[in-house]
Amino acid sequence: MTSTRTASWWRRLLPPVVTVGALLAVWEAAVRLGGIPERTLAAPSQVVAAMARTWPELMDAAAITTAETLGGFLIAIVAGVLIGVGLHVSATLYRAVNPLLVAAQTIPLITIAPLFVIWFGFEPVGKVVLVAVLAVFPIATQTVRGLAAVPRFYEDVALTCGATRTWTLWHVTLRVAARQIFGGIRIAAAYVFGTAVTAEYLGAVNGLGIWLQAAFNSFRTPLIFAAAVVVVAETAILLGLTTLAERLLLGDDDTLALGSDGQ
Repeated sequence: MTSTRTASWWRRLLPPVVTVGALLAVWEAAVRLGGIPERTLAAPSQVVAAMARTWPELMDAAAITTAETLGGFLIAIVAGVLIGVGLHVSATLYRAVNPLLVAAQTIPLITIAPLFVIWFGFEPVGKVVLVAVLAVFPIATQTVRGLAAVPRFYEDVALTCGATRTWTLWHVTLRVAARQIFGGIRIAAAYVFGTAVTAEYLGAVNGLGIWLQAAFNSFRTPLIFAAAVVVVAETAILLGLTTLAERLLLGDDDTLALGSDGQ
């Protein structure tokens, strides 16, 4: 069983690793052989060298952005689930609040981030709030959809056994809908770091956004790529932790695993 799981893991991992490696090799060769200046397009080796030279400063900036992102993300998870539950149990609340959630997603980040700078200044709290506001929509939406998709017989069985509707909602219906709720959390996790960095770029004291701004102003292209690498890596780690939390809380999705092995 262990060997089968290992083989399946390698089959999923090998194609993206080979693809990324090939792209990096082509990128490196194109820059070196084409004589492209570092300011125009830095080669992967130049990016790695720049990261090594500035590693302490880069990690200090990344730590600020990570704290802001995780703070906003955790707030969004709690608020998103609570809002989703509220919209599920109250049709009136759904009609009143859902349009506002949708409208919040249609406003470009570039147009509302300056407002948060005016309201909260350059301090991290403004970035935390902005991340939370923009990340709450997919979580709330998937919570509503997940709860609505739960078959009615789950609730009927619990009520027949003497459970209250409130207990049934939180301990049965929400548990059955958890897979879809985690889907919304993963969607939010995919862009919370990008949101925080963009907010910092528009107004902050420290963080990867300020790092990007300084690198851009001095035309230090390798440092721009270095910040991008950190954001991608942190996003991947956050997605991995979200998947791990889902598996620890809900167990493996055996159906999905069998489907993947069959392919």
